[in-house]
Amino acid sequence: MSIINEALAPCSKCGQQHKVIVYRSINISENPELKPKVKDGSLFLWECPHCGQMNLAKYETLYHDPAARLMVWLIPAGEISESQMKAITMHTKAMGGYTLRRVNDMGSLMEKVLISDAGLDDVVLEMCKYVTKLEMVQKSVAAEQKEEFLASNFHFYRSEGEGDERILTFMYALDGQMLGVNIGWNVYQDCAGILERNPQVRPEEGFAKVDADWLSSVLA
Repeated sequence: MSIINEALAPCSKCGQQHKVIVYRSINISENPELKPKVKDGSLFLWECPHCGQMNLAKYETLYHDPAARLMVWLIPAGEISESQMKAITMHTKAMGGYTLRRVNDMGSLMEKVLISDAGLDDVVLEMCKYVTKLEMVQKSVAAEQKEEFLASNFHFYRSEGEGDERILTFMYALDGQMLGVNIGWNVYQDCAGILERNPQVRPEEGFAKVDADWLSSVLA
């Protein structure tokens, strides 16, 4: 079920503390109206009644979509106790067939939900990001921008089209701008094939982190 509380949070501009709504657990089956707010990030924004500043609320929450059999644990601090991990992992294993992910920021939670809604595999997409960045560095990124480009994070943005005509779009920041790059469905299929031939490149059991850092560590 969804668990909704209140908490005090300071405004990032004026410093005054105000009560904000905190979603400790988000169950999309029970509260489908929350899903669009997770996908666009508005669920985590609040306006200071004193100065009008928009603030980002950072807190731990568990996103649960029973229909998609997806759970994403947002832990801003990036740390989780072993006992917490075991308890929730055992519970979700009992339900069977769930994709379990752990993220550190709101943007990554948004991305996991977008990927799930598009019917894609986030592990395959991380491989797509990896090979796309390597190809772009070799062919299209200016020499003076290569270091910044390699440090940038690709985020899945959307999927358009159907079948073999499907196009996937990643967004990334470079030189103060948000840019996009499209890949064809053939790239996704090729990366899925790479993973099939390399079964060791799979997430750990439980709430696994699946991102660029994880993939780099596995491929190292």
